[in-house]
Order: sequence, then C-alpha cells, then structure tokens
Amino acid sequence: MSGFLPDEPSAEVRVSPNFGPRRETVDIIVLHYTGMETGAGAEAWLCDPASEVSSHYLVHEDGRIVQMVRESDRAWHAGKSSWFGRSDINSYSVGIEIVNPGHSLGYRNFPKRQIDALIGLCKGIVQRHSIPAQRVLAHSDVAPGRKVDPGERFPWKALFEAGVGHLVEAAPVRRGAVLKAGDASAEVEALQSMLALYGYGVEISGAFDRQTEIVVEAFQRHFRQRKVDGVADGSTIRTLERLLGSVRAVPSK
Repeated sequence: MSGFLPDEPSAEVRVSPNFGPRRETVDIIVLHYTGMETGAGAEAWLCDPASEVSSHYLVHEDGRIVQMVRESDRAWHAGKSSWFGRSDINSYSVGIEIVNPGHSLGYRNFPKRQIDALIGLCKGIVQRHSIPAQRVLAHSDVAPGRKVDPGERFPWKALFEAGVGHLVEAAPVRRGAVLKAGDASAEVEALQSMLALYGYGVEISGAFDRQTEIVVEAFQRHFRQRKVDGVADGSTIRTLERLLGSVRAVPSK
C-alpha cells in the first residue's frame, strides 16, 4: 500500500507494512505508551517490516497524530491479550501508541497538548465504531503482567471528563482488612468474580494466586492509581464495586 486517506482528518499518514485483514467488528480502543527514547524512533520502529509490530495511530508529545494503519485493517499492537474471555485483541481493536519513554527509560507525565490531541482522536474513533465507554482500555488491562502501559501516570481522569472512557472516583486509601497473595476465601472468590465481570482475565478459584495479584495491580494502575501494589484493600474493592455499578450494558457483537 503506497498510501491512504486518514480516518482521522487531523492525522498525518505514514504507512506501516505491518498489518493484515480485519475480520471482526471494532469494539475496543487500546492505549499504549511507546516505551522508547524518542517519538521519531518509535514511529520508525512501528513502520519497519523487521519489527513485526504496528499501531493504527501514534500521538507525539507535541500533539501531532500519525496514522500508520487504516482502522479497517488489523494492526499488530496488543500481542497476547484478552478481554471478556476473547483473545486476539488485535482483531477487534484500534491501537493508539502515545509517545512516552515508559518505566524503563524515565517515565514522565504526559503533556497536556498530547492528551488533548489523544482525546480528539479517541472521540472520532468512538463515534466511527460506536465503542462503549468501558472499552477504552489500557494495554495493561488486556495483557496484565506482561504489559504495564500506559501506566499509573496516565491521566484517565482528563479523558473521562472530556467524555472518553469509563471511570469512577477512587475510594480513599485507608487502613483496614485486605486480601492478598496466599489468601483463600469466599471474599477472594467474590473479588475475582467482580474483576472477571468487568472483563479482566482471572480465574475464579477463591485462591489469591499470582495471577490474581497481577490483575489487581492492573486494575489499580487504571482505576486506583494512588497506590499500585496488587493488594486488594478496601479502597480497591470499593472502587471496583463503584465501577461495576456504573457500567452501561454492552450490546452483543
């Protein structure tokens, strides 16, 4: 493909060869950070055939938006991932890479102009594909443990206040009983059930195993950012309950 008209009118086009046909209906947006030293380097990597990775969009720190794969095509951004028990997230998602060096290279706050551009981009994608608010997700949500981006510094609140994504006010962090690794109880089973009901990939066993800890940490990284430790304290559980209570019904695909 030598070029295409951008789906997002404000986007520049730089075609990546790393894509394939899409056979599923888009119903998720997955947000990533680039995790590389520079935006230019990330853009080049996503367009390099040798990388075998791509994304539909990249949002630079100055607010420039680059589209590399058409929304009608399947980009290679999510890797091994799942949501609501469905694997191959690439087949039914639009991936957006947000320039930020990430945890290994000096993780920093996301500039306002970058987030403003991202909000506009997400609004367009949501409108084009009728994506429910609760399916604007982090890479860490769909690939917990394997990925941590866009991370606990990502301003989900700014997106939500602009009408993008799903969020509730996180319950205050206080001393009290917690559920943690090694516990086994009906309360752990209830926690796992709530996480699975929201969409996370966790086995409902009643045992607070390593996978449960990883998923709790992913939940906190998105919805209770003040403290990310994988321990299900009262704040985590109450925030999850609030979140489930505010979910809108998602139409069957």
